[in-house]
Amino acid sequence: MIERRAFLMASVAALALPACTPTRATPARDGETDSAGGKPTARVQGARGPIEIIEDRLGVPHVRAGSLHDAYFGQGYLVARDRLFQIDLDHRRDLGRMAEVFGPGFVAADTAARLFHYRGDLDAELAIVPPDVLECAQGYVAGINARIAELAADPTQLPAEYAILGISPLRWDVRDLARIRGVDTGDADDEVRRARLQAMGMLEIDRVMAPLRPAWKFTVPAGLDVAAVQESDLGILAPSARPVPFDTIQEATPDAAARRADRFAQGSNAWTIAAARSATGRPILANDPHLGIGGFSPRHMVHLTAPGLDVIGAGSPGLPGIMQGHTDRFAFGRTNFHIDQTDLFILRTADGDPERYWHKGEWKRFEIHEDAIAVKGGPAQQVTQRYAGGRPIVSQDPARQRAVALANVGMLPGALMRFAIIAINLATDWPSLHRAFKLHVSPTNFHYADIDGNTGWQTIGFTPRRPRHDGLLPAPGDGDFDWTGLLPVAEMPHVLNPKEGWFASANQLNLPEGYPYGQKIISFEWSDPFRYNRIAEVLRAQPKHRITDSIALQHDVQSLPARALVRLIPTAVSAEAAPAAALLRGWDNGLGADSAAALLYEMVMPELLSGYHALVVPAAARALVPTVNLHDMLESLAAPGALLGAEPMAARDALIDRALVAGWKKALQHGGADPAQWRWGDLHRVEIAHPLASLPGIAAAFPRIDGGRSGGDGFTPMARGVPKRSFRVSHGASYLLVADVGAWDNSRFLLLPGQSADPRSPHYKDFYGRWLAGDMQPLWFSKQAVDANAAARTLLAPARG
Repeated sequence: MIERRAFLMASVAALALPACTPTRATPARDGETDSAGGKPTARVQGARGPIEIIEDRLGVPHVRAGSLHDAYFGQGYLVARDRLFQIDLDHRRDLGRMAEVFGPGFVAADTAARLFHYRGDLDAELAIVPPDVLECAQGYVAGINARIAELAADPTQLPAEYAILGISPLRWDVRDLARIRGVDTGDADDEVRRARLQAMGMLEIDRVMAPLRPAWKFTVPAGLDVAAVQESDLGILAPSARPVPFDTIQEATPDAAARRADRFAQGSNAWTIAAARSATGRPILANDPHLGIGGFSPRHMVHLTAPGLDVIGAGSPGLPGIMQGHTDRFAFGRTNFHIDQTDLFILRTADGDPERYWHKGEWKRFEIHEDAIAVKGGPAQQVTQRYAGGRPIVSQDPARQRAVALANVGMLPGALMRFAIIAINLATDWPSLHRAFKLHVSPTNFHYADIDGNTGWQTIGFTPRRPRHDGLLPAPGDGDFDWTGLLPVAEMPHVLNPKEGWFASANQLNLPEGYPYGQKIISFEWSDPFRYNRIAEVLRAQPKHRITDSIALQHDVQSLPARALVRLIPTAVSAEAAPAAALLRGWDNGLGADSAAALLYEMVMPELLSGYHALVVPAAARALVPTVNLHDMLESLAAPGALLGAEPMAARDALIDRALVAGWKKALQHGGADPAQWRWGDLHRVEIAHPLASLPGIAAAFPRIDGGRSGGDGFTPMARGVPKRSFRVSHGASYLLVADVGAWDNSRFLLLPGQSADPRSPHYKDFYGRWLAGDMQPLWFSKQAVDANAAARTLLAPARG
């Protein structure tokens, strides 16, 4: 699967940029105070009425407004105050306007970003958005622009990056929320890989890397010439064509094996406990989204209050609304659900006229859009973007009368994901949420618990109907394999008030028993079930679950893969393997920061994966199958069969013995000569740096946040991903929430490293130590609790005139 961030970013590390002394960024004020008690007042453009902002002593802002528009104005204003460069960089990247400030190295990324802009009628798209949702989105954009206008009036208050880089922030337009669809390239590279393996007669070996869940038989679409499929068909999506990433918050690496292994470890956790299973007598909802750790924080906190709205939690900077949190009526959380939302279609183009393609019995012309990309230090570059029925053309080969289109649900009319979170925030109950879900494109397990005691799980996201193929390989683009619409939300897996009294999702295969998969294909690739199985193991053993139990489970470092490995250690091992075997056998399988065995395990398991790969993947397929799936490898070793050779038990034991020997040597290398001094946390550290820290001026203005030791890895409930080339934490739950439904002030949260991206703010890294310690903090919600814990008050007032 192609990672969106790695696809779009290009290197700026070598750019010669001025190093300027940063200035302190503070909100602009006009010196007024209001008549209600001396609150500082800022006159802002775009507000419709007064907006009160109360910041509590943990740095969470509480916005009190007289209208929906102004509540979301407050959110936009605050995220621009705290994270302007972060949202500006993302927005510029999504608009395809990087080259104009960073130079010609970004033209390819800009071209790709613009290829995935919606080219239909934007007015018609905005007309689909419910009026109250559109009003909120307009308020959010206006709030961002109001903060930018403040800074334009006094550039010395701009975040330090702008002076160092010599750039200015972009103003926002609500139409861009409908235009930008995002480069979601999905499993395009997986489809090409499978076709190439089929051409070699080796498709079945793909299962050791990407097992199909549920079990499924590969079927080549009729008319697909697998021998003609090449990596070049990916065009701008190909790994070889991707720009070099400059940011340090990569959730993947250019290495295919590491990218796939990391993807199966990534995800999120959520669980919902019914009142009958809760020690509080009220539902409990817990959620910890696993996103990149190492650069900008992917979540920003806010509490929005207005007539018809009372919601608190964390949003994605630059996206209006709260993604995980609660309203006054219900708590809500989310994890990634797996939906195959993309397909590659191989088009036949006309001989002598490559602008025509064959579709549904006739020659049609590509839709053509010309773009001019402004380039710093040079002339604008003209690019031509082609579409076939709205599907972006990612590659063309006129000599072979061939073009390739990427079908992507995000490019469909009505795919308005950037408005969907607002709609969820405005809902009041389970039925109204289902109306909001119609805008929700991204594949999601949605968790719900309300003050009336109801709990629910609903899978949402645009799911294409594929009546004639399964999406595992490219398909001919002649029209016979086109999508025939989307699966309605009502037909997606869901449950309301399950009899078990709890449910959880951790990106595992979670389709209900009996779900008609053959008629409603959703996906065949799911995350390994280790995190879910551990969560379920704990929850099943707790007849009365407490808030503290959820907090403990979010920080649980029990490793089920480690447990499986220890069970597999042969009774008799070689003398060289004996020290490793003894240390692991006496271990509790917890990946604690102070555990010596955990350090050893993290050295042994990669050696076992590598050895198994060499044993079961033929040499001719290793370039296309660069790694193996951890879960299926452990199952294969537990019940060794013909895949391991003529003597599978002996091969299994020898494989594990070699891994123990090699892992012990690596542990000595990385942990030191004395195993008694080994500590997993000494290697597994939490380091946070500015994404552009390779530039000296940025590095000087934004000091690194580091030193913290961590336990866990990508497969423990406390997910702390381990990249291939280092042991630092690469991803995990930077935001954690446990909601006591109905007794909202009892809810707890964490946010790494803090609210602000400005190192001069007291909230730049105030949560770093708390996060490392798992010291969850109160999320004050009631007016009484907020007022009692207020640290600062500000009034935003409409600009005069």
